[in-house]
Amino acid sequence: MGVSPLPEAEMDMNLGGRVAVVGGGTRGIGLAVAYALAGHGASVVVNGRDKDAVDATVEEIRGGGGYAVGVAGSAGDEGVAQDMVDAALTEFGALDVAINCAGIAEPPGSTVLTISRDEFREQLDAHLMSAFHITQAAGRVFVEQGSGAVVLTGSAGSLGMFGGSGYAAAKGGVNSLVLASAGEFAAAGARINVVMPGARSRLSTGPDYEAHIERLHRMGVLDDMTRDAAMDPAPPEYVAALYAFLVSDAAQDINGQIFTASGGFIGRYDPQQPTFIAYRDHKTSQPYSSAELAELLAHPW
Repeated sequence: MGVSPLPEAEMDMNLGGRVAVVGGGTRGIGLAVAYALAGHGASVVVNGRDKDAVDATVEEIRGGGGYAVGVAGSAGDEGVAQDMVDAALTEFGALDVAINCAGIAEPPGSTVLTISRDEFREQLDAHLMSAFHITQAAGRVFVEQGSGAVVLTGSAGSLGMFGGSGYAAAKGGVNSLVLASAGEFAAAGARINVVMPGARSRLSTGPDYEAHIERLHRMGVLDDMTRDAAMDPAPPEYVAALYAFLVSDAAQDINGQIFTASGGFIGRYDPQQPTFIAYRDHKTSQPYSSAELAELLAHPW
């Protein structure tokens, strides 16, 4: 009996011959993503802060028959992302995929009123600057060669539903970075998207995290269903599959989109549009008075 051909969608998911860099690829979601890419045939440049963890991940991928090299360091530091890109080009002769999963937790109990300036900057560096560095370093290669795919990691925290301060602000910046970059990428034949994942990781487990979720629930910020889901997230392998899909040929027409995934749930956010409240021509009308604004706006939404 002959071998049956792969369905077209499965063929499009084959990443054989592709080369990927993964920022924050040694733990949690990033580790699951690195394994997923290697499992689909990609050669992977694995990045993480801890050299031992980087070496262990590379060894695991190689032990499974895959191809990987490591670059240790914080992707939020200037130069590390370029080192990742250089490693891909030097070791594997190409670069096709760039994914960023790097990040750190906020200080326990952090709010905009309590976080220090240095702690806030650390959040921006770990989440937003790492996304910027990887997007820029890889994007320059993709634009020049006319192909390539970037996937950045956002968070539902950017919507304000999980409190915090620097983490939420940085993740909101990641979403904006993707939306602002999508047109330039598309014009050059490349793509960029963002995934806001929910999964079990060091950022979503432990006493500090559980206390934070319970506090938000008591404040009424989280309803019962969201609290329960946040307390029992699915393993990261469930969201890693979406990252692998988005950098494959099966997703070649997807660009500038914000996705969310958690366990068996997958969603996509529609582009933000203002809800109509009022309009009058400024050429023939005076600015709205306080009384007019109160009539239009002073009620719960």
